[in-house]
Amino acid sequence: MSDHILAIDQGTTGTTVIIFDRETRIAGRAYAEFTQHYPQPGRVEHDAAEIWRVTLDTAARALKQAGLAPRDLRGIGITNQRETVLAWNRHTGEPAHRAIVWQDRRTAAFCDELRARDGVTALIRSRTGLVVDPYFSGTKLRWLLENVPGLRAGVEKGDILFGTIDTWLIWNLTGGAAHVTDPSNAARTQLFDIHAGRWDDDLLALMDVPARGLPVVRPSSAVLGHTAADGFLGVAGIPIAGVAGDQQAALFGQACHGPGLAKNTYGTGSFLLMHTGAETLRDPGPLLSTVAWRIGDEPLEYALEGAIFVTGAAVQWLRDGLGLIASAAQTEELARSIPDNEGVYFVPALTGLGAPHWDPYARGLIAGLTRGTGRAHLARAALEAMAYQTGDVVRAIEAQTGITLTELRADGGAVGNGFLMQFQADLLGVPVEVPQIAETTALGAAYLAGLATGIWQDREEIRATWKPARRFEPGMKPAERDRLYRQWARAVDHSRGWAAEQGQA
Repeated sequence: MSDHILAIDQGTTGTTVIIFDRETRIAGRAYAEFTQHYPQPGRVEHDAAEIWRVTLDTAARALKQAGLAPRDLRGIGITNQRETVLAWNRHTGEPAHRAIVWQDRRTAAFCDELRARDGVTALIRSRTGLVVDPYFSGTKLRWLLENVPGLRAGVEKGDILFGTIDTWLIWNLTGGAAHVTDPSNAARTQLFDIHAGRWDDDLLALMDVPARGLPVVRPSSAVLGHTAADGFLGVAGIPIAGVAGDQQAALFGQACHGPGLAKNTYGTGSFLLMHTGAETLRDPGPLLSTVAWRIGDEPLEYALEGAIFVTGAAVQWLRDGLGLIASAAQTEELARSIPDNEGVYFVPALTGLGAPHWDPYARGLIAGLTRGTGRAHLARAALEAMAYQTGDVVRAIEAQTGITLTELRADGGAVGNGFLMQFQADLLGVPVEVPQIAETTALGAAYLAGLATGIWQDREEIRATWKPARRFEPGMKPAERDRLYRQWARAVDHSRGWAAEQGQA
């Protein structure tokens, strides 16, 4: 058996599989997109069966590129889009409904009802560290139970299982033998007490979700199960040894293992996390307190998070929705082709606004258009919006913690865009570092699995492997930075509450 870990990075728009060796060299890599379903405005769904098929195909292609057979793997690590949730039949493996994606807003009205009840917001905040928002899984599960015929009865009979995407993949990999999740994913359901580390009866009653369908919560770095011969490319016995939600995996992969260290992942959305140690922040304000991970039998560790719903997805919209660009990479050339934004701002609230605004009724807005506005301005505005939204979260974190950020570690697909990274450094006024391995989400899953299977002995050994590839130093004058922020804030204010009168979220 070789010292190779296969990491499955199951994202919102596609699945990436990367095979790492002990020196974190990439032996094989494959990627495939899957279908996005938009049945109604504000609704986003995935076909979980398609995700499973894509995962198997992508893993097979990555192994072929690496020249490895499945039996050569030391273990498998999984990282996933976190709040996306589904239900399936434990006997047939058939999903009961399409998975409801984290971006989905269909439960906004129920969230309004929860906020209107005395003490509910405080209860959810104190137990979960989360705000009341359709983003999280609990209200999505409630919707499935109320709208899919026979689902609740199936749960009561023990025929139906719930899970986030990590749970779905593990269940399939093990041939149905393991129905498990880890604390970083459980913490995003609004059903899990992050202090006690268990499913919470009061929250389950509040959402009217039966506990019977929920997975067992296991550590993020531990052997959670083994592949079945009919579950993973015909090979049984490979340990599934690392699991974490995508943003926590990226935090681990960026070697942000101690309090005060922060990273931002630029993907479909962007997620800025700061490690806060073994204690949660009791008053996170407009941010989220969440579980970072649990390593074996060690105590839970926590993070402070700002979740931004749409960043890279805005560029994808320019490409697929408007046809303004042929590829995401084209945005850098377009952005550099004009000297500044000429007053054009794009607030990409295409599925509402996340932190620090938390407005499910916000809608996308482009402001400052003139006769001279062209596609270069829209491309630049989409890139700048990623940086502005990140800046909003950084300002909120600094206000809540009293800690001034001294650098930001960046990862995700958009870090290859030099214009964006430089503008981000300029806007924050601190250096932005990009690691040699930009896909730190997959790397974090590999690290967690490698710790549990003995490839790496401890976190010190892992930290020694982290190296920056590029460092962007800030160069913008504070007065210019403040001027840009003021205009951005005006645009955000105009986007807020846009869909409230239509009753749509």
